[in-house]
Amino acid sequence: MGNSCSALEEELAHGAKRKILWLVLVINLVMFFVEGIAGWLAQSNALMADALDMLGDAAIYGFSLFVIQHDPVWRTRAAILKGIIMSIFALGILGSAIYRITHQVLPDASTMGIVGGLALAVNLFCAYLLLRFKDDDINMRSAWLCSRNDVLANLGVLAAAGGVAWTGSHWPDLAVGVVIAGLILQSSFGIFKDARLELENSTGRAAQ
Repeated sequence: MGNSCSALEEELAHGAKRKILWLVLVINLVMFFVEGIAGWLAQSNALMADALDMLGDAAIYGFSLFVIQHDPVWRTRAAILKGIIMSIFALGILGSAIYRITHQVLPDASTMGIVGGLALAVNLFCAYLLLRFKDDDINMRSAWLCSRNDVLANLGVLAAAGGVAWTGSHWPDLAVGVVIAGLILQSSFGIFKDARLELENSTGRAAQ
């Protein structure tokens, strides 16, 4: 009876996680297009960086959905893949920043502020949904880290918009784009570390 109750609770938990991951996946895809188009029109490196971050997060949520009911080792392998995706997007953002240093364009601060504020509200909602599952396993923790990064990146976009409006310079926008890339890289390294520890623990349990 106890095993049956435990299995039912686990299935219900998986169902709740699945619904939340589907919701944040759709939200991130929608916001990728919104921020990507707005960033291109506004010539904003910070908005484009945030848009790429949202696209990477959508892929990560997709992987999280795929492995949610697989063995823990598969969740760990998926986490490693998520870390690789995050690193690639971070390097792409840095490349974009370098390009814009040599091709200086003043971004539209008002568009950055409006879209950045909308993205912040949306991502605060996503982070709230994922918060209660962040300590369940590495799969959900990596998903929550992505959502947390989105909130921080959105705050950075708003700061960049204020900096561009105040200084009349493109440098605040470029600086925030680089900071967002650094934040994504830091989180990817954290995921790699958690995955390595998880694999070591799995190997130890198997040896016993």
